[in-house]
Amino acid sequence: MERLDKLIDSELMAGDSFKRAITHRSADGKNNERLEFLGDSVLGLIITTELYKRIPRASEGYLSRLRASLVNENALAQLAGEIRLGDFLRLGPGELKSGGFRRKSILADALEALIGCIYLERSLTEAQNFVLTIYQQRLKELPTEDDLKDPKSRLQEYLQSRSMDLPQYNLLDVTGEAHKQSFRAECVIPALKIRTEGQANSRRKAEQDAAGQAFEIVRTL
Repeated sequence: MERLDKLIDSELMAGDSFKRAITHRSADGKNNERLEFLGDSVLGLIITTELYKRIPRASEGYLSRLRASLVNENALAQLAGEIRLGDFLRLGPGELKSGGFRRKSILADALEALIGCIYLERSLTEAQNFVLTIYQQRLKELPTEDDLKDPKSRLQEYLQSRSMDLPQYNLLDVTGEAHKQSFRAECVIPALKIRTEGQANSRRKAEQDAAGQAFEIVRTL
């Protein structure tokens, strides 16, 4: 994908609104937090409308999960990386030193702020054109409804469809300091003699990890 300066015009980039959109709160009081708030809503409208048009028979639940997969922090940070948005960010000394231009939360927030900026300074149509340009490949390769289900749901539905008992989840261990804990959980399916372990920074994610591994095993039986 082309760099940011190839996707928007130089006049917009020279304006105060753009400067604010790329300014993190660590750098200046006039930062991008308000534009991020606006851009979040504009992005949500554009993506929701596009999904509604592209998949006319999709259920509300599927559309909601699709939208969430496209506008979450990871997706936004990846897109920001692809257009090299980090090269343009204005950060405070601390964030510069710690590599803030690569931090997911900062990149995701700046991209939403940029979308808000384009909407304010140009129009909803131009904001839509920008969003659909950077999302072009992702919109062509939308995940299926099954792909979007979390591992625990997929495993549960698979077992229920075969009249099997539901899996059991147990917390095995919690390590680390309070602000940076690591959780280890297991997923057990006694009837199939399956036991898997997952590890993550929350109990829920650890259980999801274990469930995903169990699901892959169950599918091969």
